[in-house]
Amino acid sequence: MSRLSGVHVGLLRLAAREAAGPTTAQLAEADLVAKIRLVHEESRRNYGEPRITGQLARDGVVVNHKRVARLMGIAGIRGKGGRRKVRTTIQDPDATPFADLVERDFVRQGLDQLWIGDLTYVATDEGWLYLSGISDACSRRLLGWSITDHLRTDGPLDALHAAVQCRGGTVKGTGVVFHSDKGCQYTASDYTAACTGYGVTQSMGSVGDSYDNAQAESVWAGFKREAIDHEHFATRTEARQAIFSWIVWYNSTRLHTSIGMRPPVEFERHLQEAALAA
Repeated sequence: MSRLSGVHVGLLRLAAREAAGPTTAQLAEADLVAKIRLVHEESRRNYGEPRITGQLARDGVVVNHKRVARLMGIAGIRGKGGRRKVRTTIQDPDATPFADLVERDFVRQGLDQLWIGDLTYVATDEGWLYLSGISDACSRRLLGWSITDHLRTDGPLDALHAAVQCRGGTVKGTGVVFHSDKGCQYTASDYTAACTGYGVTQSMGSVGDSYDNAQAESVWAGFKREAIDHEHFATRTEARQAIFSWIVWYNSTRLHTSIGMRPPVEFERHLQEAALAA
């Protein structure tokens, strides 16, 4: 067969394929890409391959994670990456810190055994905002938070009050340990008195060592990556709205790899139902 005849046959085959339309496999792949894109959009374009694969499984679409990664690459779908952090921990040299009762072991099998607290920051054109938060080490749920325009004790203290209210107004008798860094907000007399009043035992890691409060660092890293780093806030009001929206999404919708690809609120409900059944 001459070269021209071969080209002619190739063109005929191509025309036949185009006339036949997309194959079943091509249609299935296009449908999967659409599902991936929908999950990505519903996650506020935050999810990468692991959480997209997890959400697809929750939706009844079981697919290999390598295939999800390949299709995301082809479609240009990417999760968000982070950026550097700014130091917010300032130690009071006159305060006596509490002992480290955690020693980098944040794994807990039950709720209200260990709470984790920390501060982070958000830049706006009107100045800084500071977010204080307390999460449960078992469920990863943000139990209490406070947003202020200063780094005084008020913010962490309000977050503590909110966390206790989230647990029904009291945690006495639960033996909950509250772990933080040695920042002056957490060693202030008002804060330590509130912990004592609530029956909360304080624990502290070292200053400037992210591993000593690794779980809190992880929460804030996700917060920055998913809600802050790719945004510009002209006003503090805009930033407050974005923070609140992210926290609601984080607690009720965002999948967490450490708790079986479930949102914190759902995971807590699962634990409570299992306890009742037992």
